[in-house]
Amino acid sequence: MTEIDPENTPDSGYRVTTSGDIEVSTYLEIAKGMGGEKPSDAGEAVSGAEREAIIVIDFGSQYNLLIARRIRELHVYCELVPHDTPWEKIVPLNPKGFILSGGPASVYDPNAPLAPSYIYEKYLPVLGICYGMQVISKQLGGTVEHGIKREYGHSVLHISDVDSPLFAELPETSPVWMSHADKIEVMPPGFRSLAYTENSPVAVMGNDSGILGLQFHPEVAHTPYGKTILKNFIFNICNCQGNWTMGNFIADSLNSIKEKVGNGKVINALSGGVDSSVVATLIHQAIGDQLSCIFVNNGLLRREEADRTLKVFQQNLGMKITYVDASDRFLNKLEGITDPETKRKTIGGEFISVFEEEAKKLGRVDFLAQGTLYPDVIESTSSVSTASAKIKTHHNVGGLPTSMTFKLLEPLRYLFKDEVRQVGLELGLPEEMVWRQPFPGPGLAIRIIGEVTREKLEVLRSADWIVMNEIKNAKLYRQLWQSFAILTDVRSVGVMGDYRTYGYLIAVRAVTSNDAMTADWARIPYDLLARIANRIVNEVPKVNRVVYDITSKPPSTIEWE
Repeated sequence: MTEIDPENTPDSGYRVTTSGDIEVSTYLEIAKGMGGEKPSDAGEAVSGAEREAIIVIDFGSQYNLLIARRIRELHVYCELVPHDTPWEKIVPLNPKGFILSGGPASVYDPNAPLAPSYIYEKYLPVLGICYGMQVISKQLGGTVEHGIKREYGHSVLHISDVDSPLFAELPETSPVWMSHADKIEVMPPGFRSLAYTENSPVAVMGNDSGILGLQFHPEVAHTPYGKTILKNFIFNICNCQGNWTMGNFIADSLNSIKEKVGNGKVINALSGGVDSSVVATLIHQAIGDQLSCIFVNNGLLRREEADRTLKVFQQNLGMKITYVDASDRFLNKLEGITDPETKRKTIGGEFISVFEEEAKKLGRVDFLAQGTLYPDVIESTSSVSTASAKIKTHHNVGGLPTSMTFKLLEPLRYLFKDEVRQVGLELGLPEEMVWRQPFPGPGLAIRIIGEVTREKLEVLRSADWIVMNEIKNAKLYRQLWQSFAILTDVRSVGVMGDYRTYGYLIAVRAVTSNDAMTADWARIPYDLLARIANRIVNEVPKVNRVVYDITSKPPSTIEWE
């Protein structure tokens, strides 16, 4: 990566006006000499030449996580950062290029978020997507206006400049996915249209300095050649090497954990899921017996889960494990609570209390390890940007008390679930552990709508056991992201044995997904659904009705709470 200090480089004077625009005259001067090459008076490169990253400037689009996923699938590290992130936080990532994401704003609005000036000052390629393209246009001297015709959904892209490296391996016409009401009325000086659609004369624009804009969304599946466009950008234009692999991630993580922990001690909350299992294995390989694992039975686990989890860990991980049965403690804390957010925070706070008490028995403990993943962070912290809305608090991220005495150790914080599974396989974990369906940290508490009671837990455990048993018998377990039962707060009238009943309503949820950021309801065979429903109403006392949730995410979330 090449870094330029614009204040100390005589001819590199991008100057940002008070409105956030780049002065056109100074932009043209620098554009003449760039040509995609590193200037001869470049500063020192960041140490660690093997590291490289594409940075996504987050303006709040619902598709932003897909951009990161698509690029990581090409073995290039990608990270989302808020649009106001200072350059000092970007430098350690060794950026090779920037992507400006889409977003809900209009660039001509008074408080519209814009790109930081270093985006145009660092001599790195830039790709603007939808709103990001409009940001480029506004800041570099173009004009963006509200379009007479909006474009939502499928459109056909016609490539004008077939020689552009951005379009390598693309046909001259291809379908794309549009989602915009604004349009580029006048391109910035030095830019030209590279492709168009029926309603967008400037569907793709670019200049000779590696700054490009797309009006459509290449990251979504509805743009069939979108991944090829992103590949062309990161390899043909940003000159990335594609050396980010799970093997390299493990090596970097081991070094990072050793450096961060030093001589300290770590406790890890084992849940039996792939996330906590991978975290435990990774940390144990880094620091050995400085790690102590704690498995807490919070009374919110599924049937036989505590026994099976302990058995798997003891047989496969070979590390120190402390078992704590805190069932009564958690259930007493949850008494009378019906609000989902309060449930999560109550459970998170009680977890920390249990860990702190157990830590005292172990002597000095410095770190709490968690299996926090990237989607957890995004959903809990209003994306990584103030431009998006918070969906819910994740127990690992927003449900922890500010007064806890541990430092957090979260080595998987920037990974997606499928990447975590790859890490687990690389570390040698058994497949049945790696491919276990996700189970929420708050457990069955957020699958019981309303107050959590011992009676409701037993009803839900029984119903959930049947769902899982039938899904596995049908050999669908690995094909589904999650499959489970929910105990609703609805009672309904039924007839069983010629008698009127007034029983619980169980909802069955099964979804397919790659990363939990989006999900589709699973088209389970009717015969399987019939067996599940029949068994539940016959084998689970006080249940007389079963429904199947056929809502995707969005608009719903996977869990009901």
